[in-house]
Amino acid sequence: MSDFIYLASQSPRRKQLLEQWGVRCELLLPDADEDVEALEAMHRGEAPTAYVQRVTGLKLQASLARLKRRGLPPAPVLCADTTVALGRRILGKPADAAEARRMLTDLAGQRHRVLTAVAVGKPGKGDRSWSALSASWVTFEPLSAAQIRRYVDSGEPMGKAGAYAIQGRAGLWVSHISGSYSGIMGLPAHETAQALHAAGVRLV
Repeated sequence: MSDFIYLASQSPRRKQLLEQWGVRCELLLPDADEDVEALEAMHRGEAPTAYVQRVTGLKLQASLARLKRRGLPPAPVLCADTTVALGRRILGKPADAAEARRMLTDLAGQRHRVLTAVAVGKPGKGDRSWSALSASWVTFEPLSAAQIRRYVDSGEPMGKAGAYAIQGRAGLWVSHISGSYSGIMGLPAHETAQALHAAGVRLV
């Protein structure tokens, strides 16, 4: 059994959630020469579910290699990736404010999916891994161009899949959700607990 894990994510929300759940974690962030963004490149015609699971698997492989390269004490490594899907269209992190406005305009008044894949790897001879997927539905109320512009001007949409954070101001627009609130934030509680337990991590 392990009493701590490595979190291979730059998301402060994921670290915060793990700490709320009583999971001790240390960050395992990329080296300066690692091109993490390249791992998130989309394949033509790729379905959102396949995309988010593939990216999470690639992140886990890179993280386990990083752990060994640095000679750190072995412990389970947790990776996750979240994407927003409008039909089969994948809405990743907006490149700029204009793209963020376009994404939010498309999501306004619509029901969309938020997919978060989780993967836990255990270093050792023949690394073992466990994975899970959370799928939730989110419905936005209709939004005016002025509302979208003010939200984008706040800076909150940048670096967020689908150009919004449900735990922030955009939560005021959500008329209905079905699924995992923590999964929409970026780390689904139930699926994460199952993967960590399988990897031998002590939980409540």
